[in-house]
Amino acid sequence: MADMHTLEDARAMLLAEVNALDAEQIAVWEAHGRILAEPIVALSDSPRFDVSAMDGYALRAQDQGKRLAVSQRIAAGQQPIALAANSCARIFTGAPLPAEADCVVMQERVSEHDGFIDAPNALPIGDNVRLRGREVLKGTELLPAGARITPAALGLIASQGIAQVKVRRRPRVVILATGDELVAPGKPLAAGQIHDSNRVMLAALLRDMGADIIATQHVRDSLDETRAALRHAAEHADLVLTSGGVSVGEEDHVKQAVTAEGELSLWRLDIRPGKPLALGRLPRGDGSAAHFIGLAGNPVSSFVGALLLVRPLLGALLKAPALDALPTLTARAQFTTHTAARWHYMRVTLDYRASADGCYAHAYGDQDSSLLRSCVGADALAVIPPNSRVSPGDVIDCLLIPE
Repeated sequence: MADMHTLEDARAMLLAEVNALDAEQIAVWEAHGRILAEPIVALSDSPRFDVSAMDGYALRAQDQGKRLAVSQRIAAGQQPIALAANSCARIFTGAPLPAEADCVVMQERVSEHDGFIDAPNALPIGDNVRLRGREVLKGTELLPAGARITPAALGLIASQGIAQVKVRRRPRVVILATGDELVAPGKPLAAGQIHDSNRVMLAALLRDMGADIIATQHVRDSLDETRAALRHAAEHADLVLTSGGVSVGEEDHVKQAVTAEGELSLWRLDIRPGKPLALGRLPRGDGSAAHFIGLAGNPVSSFVGALLLVRPLLGALLKAPALDALPTLTARAQFTTHTAARWHYMRVTLDYRASADGCYAHAYGDQDSSLLRSCVGADALAVIPPNSRVSPGDVIDCLLIPE
């Protein structure tokens, strides 16, 4: 459609000349979910020494079948001495292997009597031993810059004795929900009013994307109030995100307010839901500018718009490649639909149960953009091109919704 922009145009415009946020040093205890600003490199081999993988007896493989004296006892955290000739060492899981020993026989295979064991046969060198550097060698990159620090990654970092990590500062976001009809959850409704769900939803969604939600605010349908809210938010935020007020109604003031306060670079996309979406920049007093994204007020439109455009912007600010785009897969439609002149992003659940055809996509029955329930439990957005017909069994592309 001539007066609308493609999603690709919007992404290119949004991400042009985005500068990554500054890095900061934080304690590893506080780093869960943060984005690394520099690679994590192994400071030592892991394991740092040959380690017993079992409770048992450390010995030389060449001594298999012999009667051996138990010459020492080695628990985790202890430093052993070199293994004496014709002897073995009682050893426990995680303990360092003594010099000269090259295998461990598990305790279930032998019995100790009067300080001796009868070593069994068929003991290969390295049996039940985790060799030094098996997991990683010193100097190896463990995690790249831009990686999100997961619980497992935290454990890996801590295993190297690293107490401080350099991460990207969280993008500061202000969320403004517009509309006289909105009332905060917990407050009574008057005639014609509804509870404000978008601020709660968007704040949670963006936190999961790595944002720092520094403020949320309800803004009435007033041009002056909208301009003031945008102006104040821009001074404190990297991104000002609005919900509602970007359509063409007489009470939709966001587009006009952004034009008056800053720069509106794009309005209206050829997608459904989320057509009335706006992009721009809002100047600050110091000469810099905050990014602006205006999402449609319908809850599903806000949800989809945040996944398709807010997420990659936050990824660019954080230099986190995993946020650039939603993961994709193909599935076989288990529904019927047809589209007009816009791309349709349908909420679907995916069924991975055994099938020679791969997974199936089941669409929520009512895809209206006001029905947030269609997003609850959805696994993906089925991407249906303009002027298309989809029948059961057709192969479709899907964008996975992160948990």
